[in-house]
Amino acid sequence: MDLRHALDWLDRHTNYEGSAPDGSPAVVLPNAGDTAGLSLAAIEQLLAALGDPHRSYRIIHITGTNGKGSTARFASAILATTGLSVGTYTSPNLSRVNERIVWDGQTIPDLELARVLTLIAEIEPLLAESLTRFEILTAAAFTWFAEMGAEVAVVEVGLLGRFDATNVVTADVAVITNIGKDHTDGAPGWAEQIAWEKAGIIEPEGCVVLGSPMGDLRPIFDAEPSFATYEAGTDFHLDANLVAVGGRSIDLRTPQSLLEDLHVPFHGAHQGQNLATAVMAVEAFFDRPVAQELVEDALASVELPGRFEIVGHHPMVVLDGAHNPHGAAAARRTLDDEFARLGSWVLVFGMLSGRDPAEMLEALGAREFDAVIITEPRWSRAVPAATIAAAAASIGVEVEVVPDAIAAFERARAVTNDDDLILVSGSLSLIGQLRSYAVAAGTE
Repeated sequence: MDLRHALDWLDRHTNYEGSAPDGSPAVVLPNAGDTAGLSLAAIEQLLAALGDPHRSYRIIHITGTNGKGSTARFASAILATTGLSVGTYTSPNLSRVNERIVWDGQTIPDLELARVLTLIAEIEPLLAESLTRFEILTAAAFTWFAEMGAEVAVVEVGLLGRFDATNVVTADVAVITNIGKDHTDGAPGWAEQIAWEKAGIIEPEGCVVLGSPMGDLRPIFDAEPSFATYEAGTDFHLDANLVAVGGRSIDLRTPQSLLEDLHVPFHGAHQGQNLATAVMAVEAFFDRPVAQELVEDALASVELPGRFEIVGHHPMVVLDGAHNPHGAAAARRTLDDEFARLGSWVLVFGMLSGRDPAEMLEALGAREFDAVIITEPRWSRAVPAATIAAAAASIGVEVEVVPDAIAAFERARAVTNDDDLILVSGSLSLIGQLRSYAVAAGTE
């Protein structure tokens, strides 16, 4: 199959992430603890038929409510500076599915992706279990990494952990960035359920890195057999995490090293913590310190599209795919801490189902924006703009509804001047839809 036909075949499979309206069938995301019907049997059968490619390299496996993708990219870049051949598997993508599968900084080419998907399509009829879209992409990534001779892969969990398709790997290091209120109905015990799901990626012979202090949840992770555990705030520390020109300046202390005045060229205190977690994961992987020069070299190569990304300056345009209240609150803190309010602030907001619109708007501090424009990502799980507007009204936030995302962004540009700021947030799907357009607009 060529790439178009391969992607058409891929999109006919069940997609837990949702899809474009004319794409694959979407299903309701399971809540943490809802394990009925969940199994790794299909992905295990597929990988066995492919020769178990995921057994041919070592693994750093990353889960958590927020920060997984950034932590994965930081860890991959640091590993690459040591001379290793590195595969990186992340999700979701912003514009092209190829973005999820990267080897030594190279996104999988169209011809290679089409070829690997065709191979899986030929195997699929021989399997006893039906496959999901994410399982197919996971197997495609693992296969390509093996073919390219990867020595280590940094693998981001797609959903929760214990029954995620990526959890067929045996990780040398399991990373849990944090625990937040996502993929849960919020009933009593939700945090424990989420922690249990994420603890499922821990391996008996592997190390564990907890990217934030876990408090009362720590025993859940300790209950999973492991070689060693390193917890933020206890075993590794950010002695400093300060605003600097173009990002942050951090001092990081680990059990084996001290990195001082390290410039992190990304906005948000959370990115300093994500980098600290990545450094700790790499040190646990090697069981030796990582030199500051290697981390500095790595940071020069990292890109984090859609993660508090500035794509225009007159007005300033910021894209941040904060998709849950924890991420939305981090975006708001970053605005308040790192950006002077020289003019008006305008919020363009659209989101997917599974979160409370009022809670998301509260976390973003929507009342403090001078204008709020509500829109809809072009995605099967998009919350209707009218529904968000009603939620906004319930908490006293005045909004303008512009359902088409491009039109909403243009409306924001129409009501802003050079000294103003536009924040586009609420969903990576919205960012993916708007990013190319916004980047082009920022160069006008």
